[in-house]
Amino acid sequence: MSTSSKIKKILLTLLGIVIAVYILFPFYLVVLNAFKKQSAIVANPISFAGASFSQLISNLHSVVNNSNFRFWSAFGSSVVITVCSLVLLAVLGSMAAWVISRNNRKKWAAAIYMVFIASMIIPFQVVMLPLISTFRDAGKFVGISLLQSIPGIIFAYLGFGGAMTVFILTGFIKGVPYDLEEAAAIDGCSPEGTFFRIILPLLKPVITTVTILNGMWIWNDFLLPSLMLGLNGKIKTLPVAVQAFVGSYVKQWDLILSAALLAIVPMIVVFLIGQKQIMKGMVEGAVKG
Repeated sequence: MSTSSKIKKILLTLLGIVIAVYILFPFYLVVLNAFKKQSAIVANPISFAGASFSQLISNLHSVVNNSNFRFWSAFGSSVVITVCSLVLLAVLGSMAAWVISRNNRKKWAAAIYMVFIASMIIPFQVVMLPLISTFRDAGKFVGISLLQSIPGIIFAYLGFGGAMTVFILTGFIKGVPYDLEEAAAIDGCSPEGTFFRIILPLLKPVITTVTILNGMWIWNDFLLPSLMLGLNGKIKTLPVAVQAFVGSYVKQWDLILSAALLAIVPMIVVFLIGQKQIMKGMVEGAVKG
């Protein structure tokens, strides 16, 4: 290896280390300060001084049993909203992607696909206020409340998450041989049967990837639940419920960071379990797309 190649490799390694430290440092602060009292956090948030396992247990106990935080209620709401949104995104997104990819030469399919792509570049802040008024009016029209309700926020996540889901799945499906569908049609399989028996099983790697990416976004999202469910509503997700420890004059950093740690752990577990599927889906999607 030449000297220039060695220098380039060293510089790239250093750059990778800097990026990794930059990304992981906030997580380090959350984990470290969850082991501390409020006074130790304020004194020096990056020091190990005052950190102890017994203090972590005490902080977690205070968080779980706090009547304003209502951990189990917020955790249950987050699970229901996330799981239902992901299942519907996976099924409906794969259906839409399949139809678009198999009719990509038709103008109506190209137009729908471009609408999905265009929606990805619109910042959420642009549509968040019209979104609330639209959901309020739509709820009055259909006779149900879409605001401060779990079905309403799930419907919103379908809209905001559908674009990326369809975009990724469409590129993957284009690489699936059409001969499989033709053979299924010759054998008398209906279009619905072809999708659920042949196409959907082939999409397992990329659906896993999309599901975990969407899952991390939905689970950790604060802005949309705070707008649709309200900061003081009966239904709260974990990120919104953490607001219970933030007052006008006092911020309970020990409880805030302990609650944040509780919210982070489920996504870390899911990522560790599904990381092989994520990498497999990304690689296969890149090759086939």
